[in-house]
Amino acid sequence: MSTVSTATTPPLEILATALAALRGRMEAVSLAIHGRPELKFDEFHAHELLTGWLAESGFTVRTPPGGMVTAFVAVHQGDRPGPYVAILAEYDALPGVGHGCGHNLIAAGAAAAAIGLVRVLPDHPGTLAVFGTPAEEMGGAGKVRLAEAGVFDGVDAALMFHPGDRSLTARPGLAAAHLRIAFAGTSAHASISPWLGRSALAGAQLFLQAVDAMRQFVPPTVRLHGIVSDGGAAPNVVPAYAAVDLYVRDRTRTSVDALVERVRDAAQGAALATGTSAVVRETGPTYAERRNNTVLAERFGAAVGALGVEIQAGDPDGPAGSSDIGNLSLLMPVIHPYVQIAETGTPSHSAAMREAAGTPFAHDRTQVAATGLARVAAELLTGPELLAAARAEFAAQADPRP
Repeated sequence: MSTVSTATTPPLEILATALAALRGRMEAVSLAIHGRPELKFDEFHAHELLTGWLAESGFTVRTPPGGMVTAFVAVHQGDRPGPYVAILAEYDALPGVGHGCGHNLIAAGAAAAAIGLVRVLPDHPGTLAVFGTPAEEMGGAGKVRLAEAGVFDGVDAALMFHPGDRSLTARPGLAAAHLRIAFAGTSAHASISPWLGRSALAGAQLFLQAVDAMRQFVPPTVRLHGIVSDGGAAPNVVPAYAAVDLYVRDRTRTSVDALVERVRDAAQGAALATGTSAVVRETGPTYAERRNNTVLAERFGAAVGALGVEIQAGDPDGPAGSSDIGNLSLLMPVIHPYVQIAETGTPSHSAAMREAAGTPFAHDRTQVAATGLARVAAELLTGPELLAAARAEFAAQADPRP
């Protein structure tokens, strides 16, 4: 296969050919991760597969960045100064669901995008890197922790894609706080002398009722949802400990911060009513709202559209989840487009999405998405105008909070 020897942006067709040549390895890596799901901060198998492939392909692998053993930075240094472009890989799974969010595709597609671009443009200026970012699910906040450790210092733009039930150049992302509300009571025999006990589970139940009542009096953009993560050990023992894991989401961190204070008040009220005590703590850093860089997202959309995938602009007021990429989007231009791998209406974080993430169709679409990422990365490395435009949009979105 021929390569482009000058620092011009390679044609989309050449990038597509390079990604097609990587299809077999990309699919094998994806299916290996899919078949062995690993939870946050325990992604050792995925880490080995990805770093091994990138090292074989000429990338210098740095691990563990920021002290996170399942994170990595795989760098391909250009032959002269230029931008620093990061392609992001996620590879953690969900408890009980496995890869119901399709992170196996994100991981394999990110590696393929970078490897394919370097094959086509080995003498690129600047720096191209794949960042392995663990623990996006369950509030693990791998990207936040890496950023706080300085691992993203100097990066000019970060790119990734996400599988879904439709193709969108951008989608909103809510800010999210991850809370554990722990109730402490007094144990007693639940039949002989229950009056000597104080039920922590009763505190948790009353707290959840308070949260249900609160939903009527919050904006429609708010999401309050949780589970009883500990409700006691035996029916004949008044539980001395119970816990609720709760997520608080809204469009901005400012709103989320205010809602968290209301949640704290509800917990203290439930504790007072049940004769228990309550402690509210964060189980991970707050995820910030996502600021999609439309300049770069539209470039991605143009590339995948030219490759035959119909893609639309997302509705900024549409339903949204949360991701730690929101925190990165406050530091640099970021894209997080979606590429359809399943029938429209297939819910994310479901068994149906997990099954879809292992199909040939999903890998067809991942190949297209990887080509789109490679195209945007190539333009950033070789065309200063695109980076300047992305930076201008990013500056216009500057966070007004101190």
